[in-house]
Amino acid sequence: MSFLGIDTGGTFTDFVLYRDQQLTIHKVLSTPHAPENAILQGISELNVDINNTAIIHGSTVATNAVLEKKGLKTAFITNHGLADLLTIGRQARKELFNLQPRPASPPVSKAYCLETGGRLAADGSVVTELTTHEVNLLVNQLKALAPDSIAICLMFSFLDDRYEQKLYQALCNDYFVSVSSEILPEINEYERGMTTWLNAYVSPLVKAYLSQLKTGLQAAPITIMQSSGGTISSEQVENKGANLLLSGPAGGLNAAKYLGELTAKQRILTFDMGGTSTDVALIDGEINLTNEGMIAGYPVGVPMVDMHTIGAGGGSIAILDSAGMLQVGPQSSGAYPGPVCYGRGGQLPTVTDANLVLERLQADAFLGGRMALNRNAALNALRPLAAQMSLTVNQVAQGIVDIANEHMAQALRVISIQRGIDPRNFVLMSFGGAGGLHVCALAEHLGITEAMVPIHSGVLSAMGMLVAKRSRNLSKTKIGRLKTIPKNTLTENFFQLEMQGIQALMTEGVKSEEITIQRSLDLRYCGQSYTLNIAWNGIGQSITAFHETHKLRFGHTLDEDVELVNMRIKLSGPQPEFTLKSENVNNLDLNLDKRDHKTRVVTRSSLLSIEQYIGPLIITEEVSTIYISPSWSCRVDKMGNLLLSRHEH
Repeated sequence: MSFLGIDTGGTFTDFVLYRDQQLTIHKVLSTPHAPENAILQGISELNVDINNTAIIHGSTVATNAVLEKKGLKTAFITNHGLADLLTIGRQARKELFNLQPRPASPPVSKAYCLETGGRLAADGSVVTELTTHEVNLLVNQLKALAPDSIAICLMFSFLDDRYEQKLYQALCNDYFVSVSSEILPEINEYERGMTTWLNAYVSPLVKAYLSQLKTGLQAAPITIMQSSGGTISSEQVENKGANLLLSGPAGGLNAAKYLGELTAKQRILTFDMGGTSTDVALIDGEINLTNEGMIAGYPVGVPMVDMHTIGAGGGSIAILDSAGMLQVGPQSSGAYPGPVCYGRGGQLPTVTDANLVLERLQADAFLGGRMALNRNAALNALRPLAAQMSLTVNQVAQGIVDIANEHMAQALRVISIQRGIDPRNFVLMSFGGAGGLHVCALAEHLGITEAMVPIHSGVLSAMGMLVAKRSRNLSKTKIGRLKTIPKNTLTENFFQLEMQGIQALMTEGVKSEEITIQRSLDLRYCGQSYTLNIAWNGIGQSITAFHETHKLRFGHTLDEDVELVNMRIKLSGPQPEFTLKSENVNNLDLNLDKRDHKTRVVTRSSLLSIEQYIGPLIITEEVSTIYISPSWSCRVDKMGNLLLSRHEH
């Protein structure tokens, strides 16, 4: 059996094939209008036997639908008096001191926000019944509106889902329906409602895409990467599009953690720069998950990798704003037309064009020489900017790179310094097709002295698909002072969640004895709004751990009782059968490029395992290029990873 990891990005679609204990890597340009076309092209070019290959895929269909606001026309059903729930939100403002902020567009227009009965109180008692008349009235309203899908979020339905299920049964034969008690059975009606709406907004698109992909693959089984970093069968995720909003980037974190364990590097800042965006995250032994994620300004309550994403990539477009200042991104040239140097019709200069002008990218070595870059076209694209700024083309190119670097460095500060974490205690791990060109500069911005460019860094997210475990993350709200809740009540609630998760994994062929289970609690001091997630080790130990974590995170503790809010479990299957072997690192003389460059150019495969190389140096490989700055040096470890160190002159 072979294994194929596929990561669909905004510019490139990446492939890592594990066949006969050997890795084969590949890239093709993405086809955003029909992502499955690029996948089928890559599979054909790799000559994959789909009848004997397990496919693990990270999809951007759900992500792009939300970012581009191209989801389905969705009706939102809630209780009487709450039609404006999603519009009001948390009343948070992006600009605190702007007295006349521009009103944000509501996620769902007023006409598509419908109200009905079936309201519960906070203790689960019935406030108003859901009558047959009200159900029939909703059916008639929906017929007039003709939505594509429906999201149902009734008050406190996580305590008792009878009314949501009654509505579901009345509507499911005519519409795609998401109910909050299944999507996110937790307190906080706004986040629960938004997540349920997002699920209804994108799930039919995900289902249609997977159906088209399966048709092209002759119904071969497909496993999908979830935002939480675990995998799930395509059949089980078709109706859970909200679980795929960080599907691709989660693969990169899996691979980063895997390589960190192999190289004894537990504290890692990850930096994944592709053609369209850059994703940054922090790994301190484990991949951090969050239930407070955001996408396009919308809260997402389902578990997802704790990651910060910005619109800065190789395809980010450089322009002069109305004040004559150089700006880079977030607009991107994408896969089509792509950067000017791709020769596919792009007109505006990008970060990739700037790197080519600076000769950090090699025109004849891109994608292993399979795709030639046009440096003259890149130069011509930058000349208008240079003329307007009274600078040389090279100065403008360097300015574009510097601005992009500052955007990405700020993103790294968000997930480290702004959380009270010193990035200097971490290794910066760079991956993605464009990451290696910027890794040294970003490390310098943050005072980091060690960096790592992994083996196959240009397709690392696709490789992460191969090391991901099948998993489920389940939760349930249970509010009360922790010390007063009987232990057997907690045990019973955990057991119910576990049985649900075990059954789901067993339907995918995971044996019950191979499933590992992690229990945790969302805890807070009574009177607080925010929680900390604490591993479950019994009531007393969990309370102590909460106090210690609160002290570490916020610098103080409170003389208040600890309150339980949510119970969580994570169920994981066994580690996939994947082994990254030591590379046969070349021990021949360096095959240095003999052309007249100020900076030496060398292929990655020609680096010696026993040597240390001093920058400036450009290292080319099939799927990426690495630029070693003058104040940096690198060496190759036994796995083929590049280990970078900063040295003083």
